[in-house]
Amino acid sequence: MFLFSFFRKLRHPNNQLVEICADVCDGMAFLESKTFIHRDLAARNCLVDKCLTVKVSDFGMARYTMDDQYTSSVGTKFPVKWSSPEVLNYNKYSSKSDVWAFGILMWEVYSLGKQPYELFNNSQVAQKIMQGYRLYRPQLACEEIYKIMKSCWHEASIFFFIYISNIKNIIFVR
Repeated sequence: MFLFSFFRKLRHPNNQLVEICADVCDGMAFLESKTFIHRDLAARNCLVDKCLTVKVSDFGMARYTMDDQYTSSVGTKFPVKWSSPEVLNYNKYSSKSDVWAFGILMWEVYSLGKQPYELFNNSQVAQKIMQGYRLYRPQLACEEIYKIMKSCWHEASIFFFIYISNIKNIIFVR
């Protein structure tokens, strides 16, 4: 089942939403540890199994890197609304750009599948991001979750294994 379909079936959204984010973060930490860059992390590319575990999927844009960087060719299509400033400016992907996309995915999860930057077209989104605009806090996201989201959109974002420990701390507190 696709993650978007799953949103409609949630029974206890607050607990399940943080677990969804933890599952995705676990998967991305694994990819990062193997020096892969996903480049298309979004809710549309996640699947839910019968045990309600969320799995990252669609590796069509994924790349193996030796130095945690991949520069795509000019003119290559990419998901603008999930892209970091480095991607928008220089077509440069890294684990940092995946962390940025993870923040957008968290926003999708906590808005129950809304389209990020829904009022803007791709060129407006690129311009807004470069001007420092960031997505608002979804209604279901507590301040602690939103703080994690915003840290994903920070220039000096950290690695997935650190995010997963932050997210799991929230799970254990609940």
